[in-house]
Amino acid sequence: MYDIKDIYEAKTVEDAIHALEADPQALVIAGGSDVLIKIREGKLAGCSLVGIREIKELEGVSLDGEGAVHIGPLTTFSHITFHPMIREKLPVLGYAVDQVGGPQIRNIGTIGGNVCNGVTSADSASTLFAHNALLELTGPGGKRTLPIEEFYMGPGKVALRPGELLTDIVITKENYEGFGGHYIKYAQRNAMDIATLGCAALCRLNREKNKIEEMRLAFGVAGPVPMRCKKAEELARGQKITQELFLLAADTAQDEVHPRTSWRASKEFRLQLVHELSQRALKEAVKKAGGAVND
Repeated sequence: MYDIKDIYEAKTVEDAIHALEADPQALVIAGGSDVLIKIREGKLAGCSLVGIREIKELEGVSLDGEGAVHIGPLTTFSHITFHPMIREKLPVLGYAVDQVGGPQIRNIGTIGGNVCNGVTSADSASTLFAHNALLELTGPGGKRTLPIEEFYMGPGKVALRPGELLTDIVITKENYEGFGGHYIKYAQRNAMDIATLGCAALCRLNREKNKIEEMRLAFGVAGPVPMRCKKAEELARGQKITQELFLLAADTAQDEVHPRTSWRASKEFRLQLVHELSQRALKEAVKKAGGAVND
């Protein structure tokens, strides 16, 4: 059923790196919800695998002394969704990863695998982009840190060097504190489907809760990689919360994205979704930040 040449189960990060150095063609497997499907379909037939599921240091959610949230790449979607720290500090991320597949997939699928697949439709991606997530990568040359925007290099292509592993996902305090957020996934079905478009919005308001101090707007499937709409974000800075602002932000975002036509949806339909979901996500983000929206 599964044409696998061999599999090595690593016990530590160093062990996994050595195994990947010894066999540069080997693939990393964690939950296996994507890799095993590709093997079964014959796309990765005869491959060698390095399993990292037993590396416990890569699991869990923690808070450091500076208030940054650390998410281990082996943390499952279900664990993230229900973790009290995520619910308190990053609720929109917990909600976004709860849109992945069904319960069985969320119980085995990991956020690290979701990121390292490099696909623009990943439900975690747009929310991590909106939060300016930092990725710690560990390889033969030691550790390095990349902003998530620099990690995605093209469809299914990421900036992992030979022998490297994703070992930490970090969201600093200034990138979540005071923000209200919302994520919307549009798909052909309500569950168990890949996103036709994903939209994440974050808003931080002034003390009076009537102006936007900072806004973040990110999309999946609006281009070859997940992306932020920086022009739309900038025009909203310092502006009063009005219907006109939401519409202007949506118009600007629509000009920034680069969707394509696929069997799931046409380019024109995705552009329409960008315009509509921008407004909906931003309104909900404002509400969750404590602001009022006149519908």
